[in-house]
This record gives sequence, structure tokens and C-alpha cells, in this order.
Amino acid sequence: MYRSIINDLVKWKNSKHRKPLILKGVRQVGKTWILKEFGRQYYSSYAYFNFDENKEYAQFFESTKDTGRILQNLMMASGQKINEDTLIIFDEVQDFPDVINSLKYFCENTPQYHIACAGSLLGIALSKPSSFPVGKVNFLTINPMTFREFLFANGDKNLCEYMDSIEKIEPIPDAFFNPLYEKLKMYYVTGGMPESVAMWTEDRDIEAVQSVLSDITDSYERDFAKHPDTKEFPKISMIWHSIPSQLARENKKFIFKVVKEGARAREYEDALQWLVDANIVSKVYRSTAPGLPIAAYDDLSAFKIYAVDTGILRRLALLAPTAFGEGNRLFTEFKGALSENYVLQSLKNQFEVQPRYWSETNPPYEVDFIIQRENDIFPVEVKAESNTESRSLKKYKEKFSDKVKLRIRFSLNNLMLNDDLLNIPLFMADYTDKLIGMALENLQEY
Repeated sequence: MYRSIINDLVKWKNSKHRKPLILKGVRQVGKTWILKEFGRQYYSSYAYFNFDENKEYAQFFESTKDTGRILQNLMMASGQKINEDTLIIFDEVQDFPDVINSLKYFCENTPQYHIACAGSLLGIALSKPSSFPVGKVNFLTINPMTFREFLFANGDKNLCEYMDSIEKIEPIPDAFFNPLYEKLKMYYVTGGMPESVAMWTEDRDIEAVQSVLSDITDSYERDFAKHPDTKEFPKISMIWHSIPSQLARENKKFIFKVVKEGARAREYEDALQWLVDANIVSKVYRSTAPGLPIAAYDDLSAFKIYAVDTGILRRLALLAPTAFGEGNRLFTEFKGALSENYVLQSLKNQFEVQPRYWSETNPPYEVDFIIQRENDIFPVEVKAESNTESRSLKKYKEKFSDKVKLRIRFSLNNLMLNDDLLNIPLFMADYTDKLIGMALENLQEY
């Protein structure tokens, strides 16, 4: 499978400032596969050490900080050879603070070795200060497969090449628009977890897709039990299962009472933070105004939460894949929550700053996301239907007219720029950054 993160891994390999790498990502997102594939393609060999399967390897890190000796012990125990053109992969390191801490010594004393670490709950492990080698590691995060990556896996490279080639904001011909729209429906069903995608693209087996997604959500549930405080486990589980209910509401602001009647924020904050640290959910704060730095305008009491992956959200909501053949139903199901989740995943891959959202009460207005691109902030609305009247985008422009260069709307309509409103077809979400740049150039010409 083609994964675009391979380009970031190559940059890491070639950087003269390279440090040991920590690759973060949720369970089943493809961390191990991409590191092995990277080692196979770009190194003479790779040496793979799984600390969950071989817990005894961790003893080598407890007894010494001498990285040369650690590597010698690993080579003798595993029978694998290591040289300076070997990618050394430490996998499932989240429960082994000595292994994580050793990265500091690899960075300082043996920088010639290329070391990459992975683990499914690394975000949790790294939130504990004792195991964090500050300033001595590089980070990358691997997310679920994007729609563009899904198209490659599905044998639709021609559709990607067409979208890559777009240089003008003008309607997309039906010969491309219609198949892209249909493929996006498939992607909403499978999501971006590599095994789920493989079950569809290789075998066209929708039952296997369902089974894989159920297994992944079950594995997340088992991970919840790894919270050090056992009292938090049921709270984490309740928040996780409340996500479809939260997103089905007109006002998608997270409400603790939806988790459990009478629930209070202070009782559930740690459980929610665990899910955020584990990268299983994304937390999107309400912004009070489009100013810089964007974090300075966060309303920390108001936020929305989304699942790590659209397919997992669909499975969690128990939406049957049959909706996949019913016109626009898959896009509009539970207030377009799948579409919002999908757009958020795409935006997070393209922009360094986590998106926010903006809202106002009496009368109610809500802009689904606001994004920062360079030093500009843009409002974003997600419309899962072809009826695209944008009341909230109009209100946002009225209120912040001096700060609005461009408004962005995702919908099932064609690509167009109407005054300062850029309509992006949902299937082009992965091209948002490029399309904003083109739209701004167009506006400057007039």
C-alpha cells in the first residue's frame, strides 16, 4: 500500500540533524508495516525488535546505558546483524521506559545508527515525564489512510493523477466527478485503517471489513483497561461509546451529561484526556475569534470530539454498510457527522495547527472548523448535502469582515470559487491547502 508518510521518513533519514525517531499512531494504523517497508526500500537491511513478544530484550536496557553494548546484546540474542546502514526498529516500547529513555544515549553517543520506535499507546507513555528524552528525539505521527491513499490501494491511481493535475478552480468533468463521489462512499464504509481497506480493495469483502473494524474497536476497549487507575476504565469506555450520540446532535459541543446522566466535567476529564493522549479521539476547541496565535482565543470549556477514523466512527455508530448504496444517505447520516470526521482527519494531515471551531448562541450559529494556514485563518463549513446555504459562514463574515480573505465550504457540489466562497467537493479534502493557495491567487488578480 502506498503511504505518503514514507516521504517524511526519507527526509528524516537524510537529515543531518537526525535523532532517534518516535512514530506515534493508534493500534492497527500501520506503524510496524511502514517502518519495515521503509527499512526494506531505503536501507541495506532492517533489524526488528518487538518488546511485547520478547520482553527479555528490555533487560539489556536496564543493566547499562552503553548503546554499543545494548546493540551487541540485541544482535547476539536475536541473530540479526546491525551496521550503520541498518534501520533499527524498536516496536511496542510503550511499557518499557528504559527503552524510551535509551534514545537519549543513542542520540548523544551513537548518532550514526538509525533508530525508529513505535508503540500503540506511546502518547500515554510519553505523557509520563520519567520516560521522556526531551530534545533527543524526532516525532512523526502516522494517521489512518487518507482518501487519496485509499484510491491508490483501490487501483484508482488515474483519479489521483487527475486531482494532482488540477491547476485551475473550475468544475470537475462528470467523467471524474461521478467515480470520485462513488469511491468516497466506499471510503466512508471502510475508513482508513489499512487492514479494513485491504479487505475491500483486495477481496471486495464487506463482511470482512465489518469484522476488522469490530476487532479494532474491541482492541481499543482492551487498551482502556491499561489506564493505571482502574476506576477510569468504565469512564473511558462510556466517553468512547458516547461519540456517535455527541455528533448526532445539532450542536455538537461535547456534553458530559450525554456520557452519563448527572456526569460532571471534573469526574471525566482524566478519562477524556487519556483518549486524546492515546490519539483515539481528537479534541477541537471552540475559538472566540480568528486571532493569532489561535490558541490564545480558545474557550477551554467548550469543545467537540471526533473519532480517529471515519470507518471506526461508522462502526461505533452501528451504521450498516447498506447505506453505502443509498444515494447521499451515507453523507447525511446523523447530521453529517461522518463527513465532519472525514474533513477533520484530512485537515489535520495538511495543517500544523489543530483546527478549532466557532459558534455563537441566540440566535445559534456554528462554523464547523477554523483553520490556520501560514498567518491566515479561514472558516470552514462541511455540508453533507447539495443544499448548501451557509448561514453561519455569512454571519462569520459579517462579524469578522476585516479578517476573512476566503471562506471554505465542503459539499457534494462541484469545485467553484464564488466571490470569496470556495466550494470544495468532499472528495478533494486532501487538496485543501493547494486549493486555498489557488483561490487566494485568483482573488488577488481581481
